Amino acid sequence: MPNNLIYIVMDSCRFDSWQRARTPNMDRIGAGARRYSYASWTSPSHYTYLMGMIPHASPQGVFASEVYKKDFALWVDRTGIEGLSFKSFVPQLSLPNVLQEEGYRTVARVSLPVLNPQTHLNRHFDDYKLMDDHNDFGGMVKEMGFDEDEPSFYFCNLGETHYPYMLDGDSLPHISGVHGVFKRMDDDMGAQADDRFFDEEQMHDLHAQQVKTVEHVDNLLDELISKAPVNTHFIITADHGECFGEGGYFGHGPINHEKVMEVPFLEGKKR
Repeated sequence: MPNNLIYIVMDSCRFDSWQRARTPNMDRIGAGARRYSYASWTSPSHYTYLMGMIPHASPQGVFASEVYKKDFALWVDRTGIEGLSFKSFVPQLSLPNVLQEEGYRTVARVSLPVLNPQTHLNRHFDDYKLMDDHNDFGGMVKEMGFDEDEPSFYFCNLGETHYPYMLDGDSLPHISGVHGVFKRMDDDMGAQADDRFFDEEQMHDLHAQQVKTVEHVDNLLDELISKAPVNTHFIITADHGECFGEGGYFGHGPINHEKVMEVPFLEGKKR
């Protein structure tokens, strides 16, 4: 039977936040590396990943077509299904579609509203849900189950590492609106926002808080590794990075900066 597959996207987690964090459970899965996202914000990056793409290593002296060819061929080892290639993914260019056709149960759990079930991302999934809580990787893990007669594909978007980084109280600054993404857009369309830009100390503290959220995710990962069957293949990455004051930027999206494109990437099988 094909391998179970778990694809975890830590939203907004930039590479050096993961690098600074203590991640003993991620280390059990595989060695991490710096890779680069294809997009600077959540929606387009997830569309790319669900095409079957993974963060790239920005190789030099090669043709892009050769990079894509090799990336798609890696799904043979990840799934245990011989013969998968780029041709397997066209014309839909959909990882969940390929897996459905191979007999997988396809399940998505997402935290960010821009990935809600009404979007086009919810194609070729048997079960797709926007979590009620922005920070509920633990709830996702509890819902996961595995059938010895049917392989599972779980695609998880985690909000813990996205602003506001699980902030409580008034110890760190908050941006108004939903998760700092939609700043009263319906009510104040065209009006001047009253949020003040963060100072250097606040930026430092926010970066440190993102590191803590990576460690929180890693702690929850222990339960998932324990319940996953042997040979389950894990992919753990981020959809994009984040700026914490570099070049005068905070966050991601309409920002052209290396730190927004840098993401951690690791994968491996449970043995």
